[in-house]
Amino acid sequence: MFLSVSKPAQLRKVAFLGDYLPRKCGIATFTTDLRCSIAKEYPKIQCLVAPVNDRDEGYDYPAEVRFEIEEQDLPSYLRAADFLNITDVDVVCLQHEFGIFGGSAGSHVLALLRELRMPIVTTLHTVLREPNPEQRRVMRELIRLSTRLVVMSERGRQFLLEVYDAPEAKIDLIAHGIPDMPFADPNYFKDEFGVAGSQVLLTFGLLAPNKGIEYGLQALPAIIREFPRAVYIVLGATHPNLVRDEGEAYRLSLELLATSLGVQKHVVFFNRFVELAELMRFIGAADIYLTPYLTESQITSGTLAYAFGAGNAVVSTPYWHATELLDGGRGRIVPFKDADAIASAVIELLRDEPLRHTLRRDAYHLGREMIWSHVAKIYVKSFEQARHDHSFVGTRAPLIKTLDEKPGELPKLKLDHLFRLSDSTGIFQHATFTVPNFAEGYCTDDNARALALAMMLQRLGHGSPRLNARAATYAAFLNHAFDRNRGRFHNFMDFDRHWLDKVGSEDCHGQALWALGACVAEAGQANFQMLAAQLFELALPVAIEFTSPRAWAFTLIGVDEYLMRFSGDRRAEGIRETLTAQLAQRYKDASTDDWHWFEDTLSYANAKLPHALILSGRCMKDEAMQELGLTALRWLVKIQTSEAGAFRPIGSNGFYRRGRERALFDQQPIEGQATVSACIEAYRATKDPFWVTEARRAFEWFLGRNDLGLALYDPGSGGCRDGLHMDRLSQNQGAESTLAFLLALAEKEALQNALASFSDPVGE
Repeated sequence: MFLSVSKPAQLRKVAFLGDYLPRKCGIATFTTDLRCSIAKEYPKIQCLVAPVNDRDEGYDYPAEVRFEIEEQDLPSYLRAADFLNITDVDVVCLQHEFGIFGGSAGSHVLALLRELRMPIVTTLHTVLREPNPEQRRVMRELIRLSTRLVVMSERGRQFLLEVYDAPEAKIDLIAHGIPDMPFADPNYFKDEFGVAGSQVLLTFGLLAPNKGIEYGLQALPAIIREFPRAVYIVLGATHPNLVRDEGEAYRLSLELLATSLGVQKHVVFFNRFVELAELMRFIGAADIYLTPYLTESQITSGTLAYAFGAGNAVVSTPYWHATELLDGGRGRIVPFKDADAIASAVIELLRDEPLRHTLRRDAYHLGREMIWSHVAKIYVKSFEQARHDHSFVGTRAPLIKTLDEKPGELPKLKLDHLFRLSDSTGIFQHATFTVPNFAEGYCTDDNARALALAMMLQRLGHGSPRLNARAATYAAFLNHAFDRNRGRFHNFMDFDRHWLDKVGSEDCHGQALWALGACVAEAGQANFQMLAAQLFELALPVAIEFTSPRAWAFTLIGVDEYLMRFSGDRRAEGIRETLTAQLAQRYKDASTDDWHWFEDTLSYANAKLPHALILSGRCMKDEAMQELGLTALRWLVKIQTSEAGAFRPIGSNGFYRRGRERALFDQQPIEGQATVSACIEAYRATKDPFWVTEARRAFEWFLGRNDLGLALYDPGSGGCRDGLHMDRLSQNQGAESTLAFLLALAEKEALQNALASFSDPVGE
């Protein structure tokens, strides 16, 4: 079953773990088909493979195989887990069969699964009804470690529930995938195999004694008496493990049996592992597919799924998968080890061509739900559900602190990562883990934030020669970014210092004005202030033409900083009045009784909009304007509070459009910082301790009070991780996220200092 997953974060990378072609086994074929079908249907998903090798020399794998596991080498499984974790895989899709993994009952794979940080979707190719104690232990632990479990039959689902007490909500029933081929007359393919005019029976798959082929051979004399041209094709190499242990003794015994029965001219043994295209031609040539397995304990048969879905009439013994697939007369079920019953069923179907054709047509029709393109979509749905399920496991983890406890000291200010991301040009946009990513270059947005942070830290007494030097670099970047002919800022610069745009966004321009205003208000050096003031004066007028409410908001915050230094600047005051009125009008036009917002969509840096109204209303002594901002911010913090009482910002993967479901992930640090800042401004305006509590709630999101119970702030590096995905943290620590945390930390420190000075009893 599947739960509803609203706008899941797009899968980027899936790892398939199990046997893989060219290893010759059914699991390898399944893993290969599943991986290739998902890669074809979803070309944006990177589908890598970590196969299990059963021989020292391994196999000549294709390029998608990225890591090989040695079956009996336990450390190899642990190295594989490290590899999958460090390559930031979204989901691991495990193909499970006891015999393909090392250790007692295949227990080595459990060591791998225990180390993985991402959700695990396990396809169970075997579900035993009567496991031995070790198999039961392994299966129970596999169920516990897996986020979701896939079975291919209803019987498998029942066994999971009844024998292993698996949670029903974890289980997905997904049919075994099959290739898509047209429905065709078998006579079309028979010439290719030299059996034109013959009635063709087919059994295919790796040969082993449990396949019961001897009973198919024993049924041939009776079949041949009525249909003298009947041919039984036995297609497939002997299972490699059997060849290794016993050689070709089983195949030779079958050939001897055919000779002793006098039917050797009616039996064709194809002793090879055939590729898919040729296999489908064999299936196409068959009038009847025969599957005479010896025991019922086969929960899934890929060969049966292929033959049935391609439109073969089927005669089978009653193993579990066959009884379910052929239920309702969709084929013929015969007793185990009963050659006479096999002969009777085959003769019936060969005699009655309309009946045989009806079985073929009905099987083919049902098989349309089993083709790989359809199965791939269902698997991806399971992967998305697994990410959803996995994402809320963290909420049970201990949190760093809660609102009900006495808050501890703020994290110590650490600027190591800020300096690591900065060079003589500016601050790099992105990082790979904690290493600057040169390829992505620089942007004005981040250099503006970095300059604003430097000014804030200077005010708090954290100035230093190194920070002052970096502040000069960030200011120089803004100066260089400003195109004086256009009166606009560029935004994106590559590593070679070439601008990648003719003009940056309105929001970028607004953030630059915010930083320049802060520089005018806070810089300790007169020359620094003069440069910022000149740039601010040149860049401000165009803001009156902007249409972006966030650009208005950033500009208003910058204007407030600027006016703290130059309160008599009538042009700046006039622009503040105009933009504030425009922002208020946006709110009045868009808001309703149940939607207290400025637009039809909540997107990014949301709290900046009410922040700007509260700030401007307070400074302009316009209580109505201030109250509009407070109303919007109250509504925003309410919808950004989870059921558990943690801050839950609007997710960037779809945002939140009026009347639709909100995106829960990916949660971005910029939302935490914007909310902290807005709530602190609301407290300044009202002195209501409610806003101190809300600022603390948003700040604690960085420290682990969030949907996953994981800290985004990294005290080791001094950086902040780029976001909270539905199932894990982003491990990259770029400029925007790191600056967001440091800005929030600085604002919290400023508030804490102010509250301590006035002995404010709000619990900070």
